[in-house]
Amino acid sequence: MSRKPVQAQSRERSRTEVTFDKPQLLPQLFGEFDSNLLALEERLGVYIHARGQRVQIEGSAEAVAHAREVLQELHSRVIRGEDIDTGLIEAVIAMSSEPMFTGIAKAEASNGGSPPGIMIRTRKKTIVPRSAMQTHYMRELVSNDMIFALGPAGTGKTYLAVAQAVAQLITGSVQRLILSRPAVEAGERLGFLPGDMKEKVDPYLRPIYDALYDCLPAEQVERRIASGEIEIAPIAFMRGRTLADAFVILDEAQNTTPAQMKMFLTRFGQNSRMVICGDPNQTDLPGGPAASGLNDAVNKLEGIEGISTVRFSTADVVRHPIVGRIVMAYEGANA
Repeated sequence: MSRKPVQAQSRERSRTEVTFDKPQLLPQLFGEFDSNLLALEERLGVYIHARGQRVQIEGSAEAVAHAREVLQELHSRVIRGEDIDTGLIEAVIAMSSEPMFTGIAKAEASNGGSPPGIMIRTRKKTIVPRSAMQTHYMRELVSNDMIFALGPAGTGKTYLAVAQAVAQLITGSVQRLILSRPAVEAGERLGFLPGDMKEKVDPYLRPIYDALYDCLPAEQVERRIASGEIEIAPIAFMRGRTLADAFVILDEAQNTTPAQMKMFLTRFGQNSRMVICGDPNQTDLPGGPAASGLNDAVNKLEGIEGISTVRFSTADVVRHPIVGRIVMAYEGANA
């Protein structure tokens, strides 16, 4: 690979060379037409030249050290069987800038490329954290009975909760998955939508279906829904029930009223786990964030034994990098 060097961020240039074993994995590491290396060059302001198993990195001393660390972490992930894409590259770059990266993620990726200690195994894929906060969140999902996951879109709040729920259903730790969200109307009334009640509310629950299909084969999702092992319903359907032996997820919780949230939380039953996901700044309720049952619940319940609160920020967005920039533009530097 030979390209024109990018502009270095400093006049004082540094150069280092990394040699990788397992040459059969290098095409996955480098990407088609070296697209992954090109992404690293553009993102970190370095020049990368690959020849065989040796990769030379040139640029400012700080940028070269950063690129080397990211490249080595990506190589470890390829060894573990992960697919390298733009989202993962951005996530590893972000993690490498955080204090937890060396202490947790990198340590767990060592030992000759053995699987990390933090992962979620489902029928279709093995999911590992893509940010330091996701590492913390995945630990909380297996150690607390009730978790409030707060933060902007694209941080993996609902996706990781659904993945953990599927993993526990597969292993028999729970007997049911109950996935819910409020059906807040955006200018139209549900009664004017065509179809029966399921067809009316399904569009509101589409993100939950998408996460399920990403973790389980389609036929298993349909079979488990038909048998009642997986239940997807609006929050109004939870009234009067006790949800025992279940993994319960409430998505878009910022759109609940305090009364709805109290009703939902008190459905908690024996041998259950409950995850409440939402962005406190993005409520669609007429009264804004002050009317949100999510904010009210966190204020009342944070610090109670068995209840954990995980707060994501724009730095934890693992969708396309532009999503993080959009959230930052709308919510400001303190988002």
